[in-house]
Amino acid sequence: MKTIVKKLARDEKGAVLVLVLILLLISGLIIGPLLSYMGTGLITGEVYETRTNELYAADAGVEDAIWKIQHGETAVCPAAPFWSYNITDVNGKSLQISIEYIDGGTYRITSTAITDDGSGTAAITGTAIESYLSALFMDFASLLDNAIVSENNITINNGVHVTGNVTSGGTVDDKTNGDVDGTITENADLNWPSSAALLAYYLNQVEDGVHYDGDTIIDLEGNSCPPGPIYINDEENNSWTSGLGPLYVDGKLDITSSASNEEVSLRLNDTLYITGDTQIYGPTNDEPSKLTIDLNGQTIFVASPSSKSRTPPDAKPALSIEKCNIVGSGCIIAVGDVYFAPKGEVGGEDEFVLIMSVEGTTTLRPSGTFYGCVAGDLSVYVQSGDNATIINSGLAEGQDLNFPMGTGNDPNELPPIMKMSIESWEVIHLWR
Repeated sequence: MKTIVKKLARDEKGAVLVLVLILLLISGLIIGPLLSYMGTGLITGEVYETRTNELYAADAGVEDAIWKIQHGETAVCPAAPFWSYNITDVNGKSLQISIEYIDGGTYRITSTAITDDGSGTAAITGTAIESYLSALFMDFASLLDNAIVSENNITINNGVHVTGNVTSGGTVDDKTNGDVDGTITENADLNWPSSAALLAYYLNQVEDGVHYDGDTIIDLEGNSCPPGPIYINDEENNSWTSGLGPLYVDGKLDITSSASNEEVSLRLNDTLYITGDTQIYGPTNDEPSKLTIDLNGQTIFVASPSSKSRTPPDAKPALSIEKCNIVGSGCIIAVGDVYFAPKGEVGGEDEFVLIMSVEGTTTLRPSGTFYGCVAGDLSVYVQSGDNATIINSGLAEGQDLNFPMGTGNDPNELPPIMKMSIESWEVIHLWR
């Protein structure tokens, strides 16, 4: 028996070697393709990572171009519809971005992210995103077609004569006994501006202007501006050689003259932007007033939301103008209530004036003819007065009012954009 077992054991000598040789053969056959597959995977992963970084970089370029368009930081206009620029390092890629204005508010943005070979001289791959965007420009020109316009209700007292259209998103309480020479429209669907849109529009105009921090009193003290100085809080003396503005006041603002027996004037040279309640008033009730404000085609914008309808009974409106003369064309706008009781005639046939409350009530108490448009969100209330007449003769030919009015006629400038929507988005892979 032992002899048989030993014989069998001797017969199995070398079997392990055969198995090892077989395994080595199989491994030899597999390892080459496996290493090749792994190498291909590594290369593919690197290419995929490169493409992903390019895609994210190109996407960032499109977003940057959209931001520039929305904030008016491009050189694109109808007269020069193409503009391009570069960004050196986004995700380790260099960006080439172009913006083209097509027409009708359509833009084409092409953002190309490039990967170079490390030498800085040759590009090997790139990913481009081509996107078409549609822009909605601020266009509130239709409001200016009216002598009186409101998002809600309008009241016109007896003794007021109106020449021009009266349009309301609510009702019109006409107590003039038919003394309105124009079309009266109720329950109209109006394109009314938001306070946020106008805040951004006018704030952008004073960013590089003079800033007054805190409540401010501008007392002319018998000096006209220009050329005389402006006295602020009886402490500072600022000389405005060409007229007041651009000016940003972070607080309340009073504009007046303490010299009741001297005729003084204040001319605007640019936008005034005030965050707090604002009062502009003459020193006396004299007719004509001793204080004259020359709008000079500019805008007074008050960001305060103060409204007597939403605050205690003794509250003041956001903007109050009384006992002074208003000359020239321009815009007088407040987010909250506006009380406007100037002396004498305001504007003229060639001098259009807009008085507007964006979210509150506009109260007009004229003591002469008012040329332009009276607008309010909650309501417009027109009180009777001496020779209380409102005339909308339209903007004079070539007159440019500082108010968002659509595409405009200037081929070198595009109007501000209210919002943008992406119409298409195409990714293109480039090999170089």
